[in-house]
Amino acid sequence: MLLVALVVYYYAGMSDVIIKVIADGAVIPVVLLGVWALLFRLPKRSNRLEAYSRILMAGLTAYMVAKLIGAVYQPQSMRPFELLGQAAGASYLNNPGFPSDHVLFCMAITLAVWFETRRKWLGYTLLALTLVVGVGRIVALVHTPFDVIGGLIIAFAGVGWYLQRPPKPKKAATEARQNGNHAVK
Repeated sequence: MLLVALVVYYYAGMSDVIIKVIADGAVIPVVLLGVWALLFRLPKRSNRLEAYSRILMAGLTAYMVAKLIGAVYQPQSMRPFELLGQAAGASYLNNPGFPSDHVLFCMAITLAVWFETRRKWLGYTLLALTLVVGVGRIVALVHTPFDVIGGLIIAFAGVGWYLQRPPKPKKAATEARQNGNHAVK
């Protein structure tokens, strides 16, 4: 009986560690992969200063919108772990929690990589990691699903900055430039 109790205690402790790693630690690969992609995977002919300016402005816009909405609207005054009388399973700020800052931050990085690198596999990988962070935040009882969805949606507030990106050059115009014929339209 004692052995069973020890095994249950061990796995319960491990599940707490796993939840914390998912809820907090999964942000680290999002940041590292996002930085790598934005430093080394931007298209060769892109203006990096303009790209980084768009990323900064999109991130600041999303953050500002999140803080304004959070100041005006909070669906609950307490977080789920407080309502249930339990300990938080992950790190959190002392506020009601709408929207999830972790998810907002991860989704903003995902959108930056998606729009600026135009590499689908990077975007899908970061989106999957962002969703893992969101699920981890819910399982850790620091956010409700509504908080996480709010963070995902509000991150899109900065997308307008990416729409100012110059379109891809036309294939015929690119080939004409490579062949030295600049008269093709």
